[in-house]
Amino acid sequence: MKRRRRRPEGCVYRRGQVFWLKWIDALGLTRYRSSGSKDRDVAENMLRDELKRKADGLSAAPDPRRTLVGDLLEALKNRYRVEGRRSLERLEDAVEHLLRMFRGVPAAQVKGADVLRYANLRLEENAWPATINRELAALRAAYRLGLDNDTIVAMPRIRLLPENNVRQGFAEARQIAVICRRLPPDLADAVQFVFITGWRSRSEVLPLKWAQVDFVGGFVRLEPGTTKNNEGRAFPLIPELRALLERRQAITRRCERAQARIIAHAFHRYGKPIKSLRRAWMTACRDAGRPGLLLHDLRRSAVRNLERAGISRSVAIKLTGHKTEAVYRRYAIVAESDLRDAGPSSPRCWEPRRNRVRSVTIPVTTR
Repeated sequence: MKRRRRRPEGCVYRRGQVFWLKWIDALGLTRYRSSGSKDRDVAENMLRDELKRKADGLSAAPDPRRTLVGDLLEALKNRYRVEGRRSLERLEDAVEHLLRMFRGVPAAQVKGADVLRYANLRLEENAWPATINRELAALRAAYRLGLDNDTIVAMPRIRLLPENNVRQGFAEARQIAVICRRLPPDLADAVQFVFITGWRSRSEVLPLKWAQVDFVGGFVRLEPGTTKNNEGRAFPLIPELRALLERRQAITRRCERAQARIIAHAFHRYGKPIKSLRRAWMTACRDAGRPGLLLHDLRRSAVRNLERAGISRSVAIKLTGHKTEAVYRRYAIVAESDLRDAGPSSPRCWEPRRNRVRSVTIPVTTR
C-alpha cells in the first residue's frame, strides 16, 4: 500500500522579487509573512524560527478569527504615534470614515467586494477619488501591519480608484480678500500667509513658531525634519509678509502681557494654537460664493504667482518646498487671463524686450 505523503508544515515561495513564508500555526491556521528580502536563505531561516516557536509552544499569537478591523486600524494609529508621523491627524480622519462601515466587523470576513462597496458609498457622498484612495491606503496599511504582527493570516485585495490629481482651482488676491473678511482675524492671517508662501497649512504654517522668524535676517524658516520631504527651507520676508508677521507679533505680545506667559506660536487664537483651518475655510468660501475652493489651491496659486513675478523655477521650488520642477509645472496651470494677456491683442507681445519692465511683486490680500 502506498504511503500517504505528509503535508508540509511550511514552505517558502517568491512573490515578485521578495520571498514569503507560509506555515501552519498552533491553531491549525495558515499564516503568511513577507521576509522583506530577495534572499531565499533569509526566508527559510525565518520559517525555521516560526516552526521552532510552534514546537516549543511559544506561538501565543491571538486567534486571528477574533481580530476586528477596528483593532487593525487602532494598531496602525499606535504605530504612527510611536514613529511621530505628522500625518497622524489625516490618518485619524480616514479611520473615522472607515469605521462607519467596518466597525465591529471581523477582519477575516472583509472581502474585496466589501472594499468596493465602501468606495461606492464614499463616491455617493461626493468624496473625491483621491480622498477615498487615502482611506483605502490606510485600510491596506492596517491589514499589512496585522500580517506582520500575526494578528491576521490573510488580507483582502484592496484596489485604489483611478484619480486625476491635477486640480484646476486657483485663487486671485481679490478673492482671498473677500474670503478673509468672512474669517476670524487670526485665521485670516494664517490664510494670507499660505497664499503668499505656498506652504502647507496644517503641517508647516499653523505649527510655525516665533523662533523660526528672523526679522533681522529677513527670512522665515522651516527646520529640517519638520516638512513633508524632511528638508528645511526659507522664504524671504517680502514687505507684505513682514507686515503680516509684525501684526501677528504685536497681537502675540498683547496676549502675553494679558496672560503673563510666553506664546511660542505665530498663529494662535488668544494664545491657543490653531489646529485646523478646514471647517472655517469651507464655511467662508461658501459664504463668499466660492464653494469647493480648497486650501491646497492657495499653494497652487502661490506657485503661479511666483511664475508671474518672474521667479525662476529652480528658486520657486525651493521657496514652496516642491521636490522637482515636474511637480512645479504640474501646478503652474495657465489661467485664461494669462492666455488673454499673451494673445495678439495684447500690445505687450509686440514691445521690444529691452523696453519691458518686469514686476517681481507677489500679489497679496489686503484687509
